[in-house]
Amino acid sequence: MGELNRGERLQIMLTHAELRIVDTWRFAKRMPSRAAAIRELLKRGMAAEGFLEVTDGQKSKDFSVFPDEPASLDDPAE
Repeated sequence: MGELNRGERLQIMLTHAELRIVDTWRFAKRMPSRAAAIRELLKRGMAAEGFLEVTDGQKSKDFSVFPDEPASLDDPAE
């Protein structure tokens, strides 16, 4: 097998609901790992038409799988 040149590590935090969506998509597409699924989703997202540049002043919390996600979806104990 050829060696991959992935010298940088990227750590992200997801809510339980976001992770559940990623895993559901991953298993449906038979992706070998979460990392592979995330890379594929990034590739598809960057290739999508109509993607606009980020507006100045937007924060990380402005980008979520669910817009304005209620806390009850994030914490199954609530």
